[in-house]
Amino acid sequence: MTVSRETPERWDFAAPALQIYEARLATAGLERGLIGPREVDRLWERHILNSAVLERLIPQDVTVIDVGSGAGLPGIPLAIVRPDLNVVLLEPLLRRSVFLEETVDLLGLGDRVTVVRGRAEDRPVPPTEVVTARAVAALDQLITWCWPLVRKGGQLIALKGERAQQEVEEAGATLRKLRLTATIQAVENTAAVIVSAAE
Repeated sequence: MTVSRETPERWDFAAPALQIYEARLATAGLERGLIGPREVDRLWERHILNSAVLERLIPQDVTVIDVGSGAGLPGIPLAIVRPDLNVVLLEPLLRRSVFLEETVDLLGLGDRVTVVRGRAEDRPVPPTEVVTARAVAALDQLITWCWPLVRKGGQLIALKGERAQQEVEEAGATLRKLRLTATIQAVENTAAVIVSAAE
């Protein structure tokens, strides 16, 4: 298995780790039901690249909490392409948490990546500068669960794809109630909703 020719030059240093992660998703991730069989041929483009491009939206030298990390998306690709980040992979399910711990060990990321078994709404970790979520819940629910994990001045970044605008509109009442703003940012082939405090 090889990383696509479309690997951005800025990630050349990360290509070996991305290849190992892609292979792990295609084998153990598939065997354990974290990745569907139809996704194996699309791992790089739809999952790894789609997650890693978020690095452009994240400030230098911060801690990122990846809520509902599942198979490690977007947290593990972010940790691979951004060595300046500390990443907390927050995942409530035991089988996924075990997969994440094994993957972090395999990739040698244990000095910067921590796996925490828990749910965002239970606040098992202290607030931080950036919280990410991908394929977890509708934006309205994500804000309710995740905003308490965002430190003052921080942001929630949710990957939403084609439904981004609709989900922002549906979350309008929650955004107003909490005095938050949501902007949609296109980053390469993905749409991210960035939630931050209104000024």
